[in-house]
Amino acid sequence: MIKQGLFALLLIAAQSATAQDDAGYKTPPKDIVDLVSVKPTPSVSISENGEWMLFLERNSYPSIEELAQPELKIAGLRINPKNFAPSRQTFINNLYLKSLKGGPELKITGLPSPLSASGISWSDNSKKIAVTNTTNSGTDLYVIDVATRKAVKVNKQPLNTIMNGMQWFDNNTLLYYTIVKPASAAPAKPLAPKGPTIQENYGKASPRPTYQDMIKSPYDEELFAFYATTQLVKNVNGVETKIGQPAIYADVNISPDKKYLLTRTLKKPFSYLVPASGFNSSLQVLDATGKLVKHITNLPSSETAPGGNDNVQPGPRSYTWRSNAPASLLWCEALDSGLIKNKAEFRDAVYELKAPFTGKADELFKTRMRYFGTTWSDGENALVTEGLRSKQVTQIDRYFTVTGDLETLITRNTTDAYNNPGMVVTAPNQYGRNVAVTIDNGNKILFNNPTGSSPKGDLPFLISFDLHTKKADTLWRSKEGTFESITRVLDPNKLTIITRKETENEVPNYWLKNLRLRVADQQLTSFTDPYPQLKGVSKEKISYQREDGVTLTGDLYLPKGYDAKRDGPLPVFIWAYPAEYNSAADAAQIRGSKHRFTLLNWGSPVYYVTQGYAVLNNAEMPIVATDTAKKPNDNFVEQLRMNAAAAINKLAALGVGDSTRVAVGGHSYGAFMTANLLAHTNLFKGGIARSGAYNRTLTPFGFQNEDRTYWQAPELYNNMSPFSYADKIKTPLLLIHGEADNNTGTYPIQSERMFNAIKGHGGTVKFVSLPFESHGYQAKESIMHTLAEQFEWLEKYVKNPPAQPLKKAGTKAF
Repeated sequence: MIKQGLFALLLIAAQSATAQDDAGYKTPPKDIVDLVSVKPTPSVSISENGEWMLFLERNSYPSIEELAQPELKIAGLRINPKNFAPSRQTFINNLYLKSLKGGPELKITGLPSPLSASGISWSDNSKKIAVTNTTNSGTDLYVIDVATRKAVKVNKQPLNTIMNGMQWFDNNTLLYYTIVKPASAAPAKPLAPKGPTIQENYGKASPRPTYQDMIKSPYDEELFAFYATTQLVKNVNGVETKIGQPAIYADVNISPDKKYLLTRTLKKPFSYLVPASGFNSSLQVLDATGKLVKHITNLPSSETAPGGNDNVQPGPRSYTWRSNAPASLLWCEALDSGLIKNKAEFRDAVYELKAPFTGKADELFKTRMRYFGTTWSDGENALVTEGLRSKQVTQIDRYFTVTGDLETLITRNTTDAYNNPGMVVTAPNQYGRNVAVTIDNGNKILFNNPTGSSPKGDLPFLISFDLHTKKADTLWRSKEGTFESITRVLDPNKLTIITRKETENEVPNYWLKNLRLRVADQQLTSFTDPYPQLKGVSKEKISYQREDGVTLTGDLYLPKGYDAKRDGPLPVFIWAYPAEYNSAADAAQIRGSKHRFTLLNWGSPVYYVTQGYAVLNNAEMPIVATDTAKKPNDNFVEQLRMNAAAAINKLAALGVGDSTRVAVGGHSYGAFMTANLLAHTNLFKGGIARSGAYNRTLTPFGFQNEDRTYWQAPELYNNMSPFSYADKIKTPLLLIHGEADNNTGTYPIQSERMFNAIKGHGGTVKFVSLPFESHGYQAKESIMHTLAEQFEWLEKYVKNPPAQPLKKAGTKAF
């Protein structure tokens, strides 16, 4: 008995030591560490006049110490209380210029060092660049003179960038927000509260999503008011002038003629259910000095809006300036009381009120679906977008400003990628506002599609669209064998464009092209391959069908030097994210291109191709409505099974994937997918689920694209919740979650409760909670640890799995 007791104590001690050894931050294999540590390729900002390129360099990842800085989570915001700025920003640490006419890269002097820049903004004439720099104690504003490449600090009082950034008023004037009181004046938390926290409701429905970081107490209300209150300032060539009185500004929009400011300020009572963007607010028009011109309306809290897709707040909404008029307010109002269930010939009406805002508003047009917005031109035509999210339908109309007629131009499913014309090409007008570019005497407009989905894969294109005949002509399309998209149309008549071109083996670079003159293309950048160690790794877009005939695709990566005949099938890691479709034909469309260069981010599964795995990234997981009477989610689990089985069978048929050694993983909704696959099938040896939601009763007013509530469809919520089937999960599952997740619905408690449920039923599960991390992970230590945990899980349960029975991939297992 003594010996047995001693052995038990030693065993406990050994287990404790193991847990202690497992407590620090880990690092994955060196190949992965080297890839993660690569400095990102600079991003590029092109001046409005198309003469300059501004290069923006960033560090790879901040340290955990940087992420651990003080932070307030309040009103849906993440605030650094020391500097009146959003916490968790990814800053730019270097800026330099280059002329599109050629020449060397040009350094910019006068910027602080070290640089923590954000909010880059060109003046309308492209002669100046505004940029903010954030330190531990505050945020300052710098203006770069492009001609001299010299930066000068222009603010006297520190900026408050918690809810808004700066903007150009004109070429010499900036509009921004400054702090009102120093951080030391923040209200102190009382040792004892003044009373209980009380929330009330008297008969009004408020079906809101499960937002995080909401106001929870009267003290939170005080904190929010203190940090969100700002002073609006106008700066003319370095001279500051206060505009109006301090307020909590949600938005400030300058009229095209620069004479007015449309302001939306937040008012009490503050909501405990929705973020600051949905608080009660007051909409006013001020003159350029801050004097009240017109009180427009009071907008109610969004917590009173009806739930469900396509239902909107009754009354006026979506206020903005008309971009091709000096000072005309636009907004829309629902004609069906905001409820899509109400029968109505027209859903919305759009109104205009011209300066000085004393007359009666004019009705411009009505839409048969929900109004989404208008792209104006400087001619007689405008493009109106309307649609219904619940039916996945979108439509572009031509609004003829002379007659007021609305004519349908293009109607399609939002999921129909092949018939997506792209985005309307715009350019600044006389007011500096972007309006639709027209050619051929105003008869045609241009569409730029940077994706260009087709049966041959993504081939971006530029088209002209005749507003009268409704015929589209292709002006340019990416050549097969490359992926090239248009970044900017510099001259719509000469068809001078800037493109970003890449192949699977060539890093993206920028090119100047003239489609009319057909002169040789000019290469503007010479970025080099950041991942030479991936040379030899093969990438292929594979296509396959699930058992009901829906075509699926995925990006298959195979290790350097791998030969299927010589080396045999590999362990497989499948990474995916589900998407809903009302149309099986749309779900079957080819998306993506095998000619994209692989750029790695922290969450990529591609790292594991360096460790001997076949990686199927972006494996399509469509969830399709099987008939018009049903919605996609009505057989969610069965469709997941078909998708997964088809992918596994395809890799086995190719001879590259071992169907008995397959892992599945995903992030957010992909984590939800992963847990469901492990709960309802025996297709996998392991699963990795990051930052997911697993109990849908905790998101009772809808989730993802599901707008039915728990009380309308309780069986659906329970059946789709892998938490309900935690006792069935016997496949090893690794759960990872940021302890400060702020994403709607994915509270960390989702992973905590899922872990406890699986553990309670004897399953194999591990839960990793990452300190200070939100929905996406930022700190280098956290990212390395995540990649290491994933690698160890794959090695232990997939590459070298313990023996267990496994069903064939096509076998239904519920």
